Amino acid sequence: MAHVHISEQKVEKDRSVVHSWRYIFYKCTIGGTAYESVKIAIETGYRHIDGALIYYNEHEVGQAIRDKIADGTVKREDIFYCGKLWNTFHPPELVRPTLEKTLTTLQLDYVDLYIIELPMAFKPGDEFYPNDESGKWLYHETDLCATWEALEACKDAGLVKSLGVSNFNKRQLELILNKPGLKHKPVSNQVECHPYFTQPKLLEYCRQNGIVIVGYSPLGTSRDPSWVNLKCPPMLEDDLLVSIAKKYNKTTAQVCLRFNVQRGVVVIPKSFSPARIKENFEIFDFSLSDADMKAVEGLNKNIRFVELLMWSDHPEYPFHDDF
Repeated sequence: MAHVHISEQKVEKDRSVVHSWRYIFYKCTIGGTAYESVKIAIETGYRHIDGALIYYNEHEVGQAIRDKIADGTVKREDIFYCGKLWNTFHPPELVRPTLEKTLTTLQLDYVDLYIIELPMAFKPGDEFYPNDESGKWLYHETDLCATWEALEACKDAGLVKSLGVSNFNKRQLELILNKPGLKHKPVSNQVECHPYFTQPKLLEYCRQNGIVIVGYSPLGTSRDPSWVNLKCPPMLEDDLLVSIAKKYNKTTAQVCLRFNVQRGVVVIPKSFSPARIKENFEIFDFSLSDADMKAVEGLNKNIRFVELLMWSDHPEYPFHDDF
């Protein structure tokens, strides 16, 4: 895969998107599950860990990384960590302190990639999900370019190797790419991407601009009606995916992951099961045929599992646009 243009002056090898396709995703958990899962993942061969302050587990993830460095399994430069700037920390003066909080929690000197988690700013404060007495969400004026400039300063200070975004549509990406005085381009855009939601237009636009798509929910999602769009059926039970999996003696999950990898999408499957963590990694010993790739592409329904409709009235809600 080609290197990613980080700035206008030079081309750098961003380990988040070029070094390998081996990613694993960890969300909020309790009771030490993240610690054990990260250790197993690193022992299995994963080198890229997708985290966030708002997952409430960066202390566990950081401890696991440091322990695997200490026992000689990996070196720091072998590990890629992606952190995220949450919605309540968009004001430029809050960006560096928030990143520094992540670094302190991880007990690491730098993160490899730091991304704007969502293009929607919330009211700054102690509450990650601020709302008033009536339950109305409390938003904040969004200036994505100002937030980006603060992130650029963090990169220049050596706190982060590369910068990216998440859940940005084309218009929002263009705000950054066309910003006067842009110093560092976003290297990645983390968005929902899987056989039922293949994102062909956004994928092509990002390719044209040297931005790698990182696909979250690559295996679909839980069936929690409080936040999941249940109009989309369970993807891993799809008859076509089941038949293709049998053909290659693989699972439907492995077929979904392989599909995205072959089309240049980085995958970040979530699992706390040791067996599934290892299973998700076993996608590099087979390739889908051109015919099977086209068949899986034909499953696209253009329907999101993760719609975030509770924030659809935000001025920067990203999913009203076509892509």
